[in-house]
Amino acid sequence: MYRVIGIIVTLLLIISFLLAAIALLVSRISLNRHVWLAGFFAGILDFFYMPLKYFFYKFSDPRILDKWMVSLKNISNRNSFKKTNKRMIIAPHCMRAMDCPASSKRTGIQCIKCGKCVFSQLKIDAPKYGYDLYIVTGSSFVKHVLKEKNYDAALLIACDYELNKVMMGLKGKKIVTYGIPMLNDGCFNTKVDYDKVIETLKILSS
Repeated sequence: MYRVIGIIVTLLLIISFLLAAIALLVSRISLNRHVWLAGFFAGILDFFYMPLKYFFYKFSDPRILDKWMVSLKNISNRNSFKKTNKRMIIAPHCMRAMDCPASSKRTGIQCIKCGKCVFSQLKIDAPKYGYDLYIVTGSSFVKHVLKEKNYDAALLIACDYELNKVMMGLKGKKIVTYGIPMLNDGCFNTKVDYDKVIETLKILSS
């Protein structure tokens, strides 16, 4: 009896290892080209996220794992995102100017289009493509944002870690996500390729 259980457990461990390894390989390939079954492999990486994160922390850079996972999820979610109607952009406050004069509410920073940072232009462009813009100072603000309207899609701008974290969190709320990584990490003075933002808005609107 115990021998049978041991064999079953060993087989499950081997299968889990192989699935995780294949999913990692596919996610790495997704950085450069389209891959099949992206949603399936993204689900596998979500399931094994914590042990994989520990592995990358020990032997590589955990940000690499998040980057690969975000790429895979973008491929998986792209077509579903295009079918959504009520969309929002969630962006981090760390991209705003150091002397930003805007005030903060439960739903984030209230941009006044002062012209000091990229949010002035994004505040103008977001409605053109059918998005509400939210500039949040933490993941807790996202909960308040979700109470504003019945959104079914979220375009996220953040570092790869935060993108992956929010993507996993909103998956359970049946909100389709798509992520645009920032050019640098940090708590302030972060940047995003704005041309890529506009390109993504156009792609997801086509």
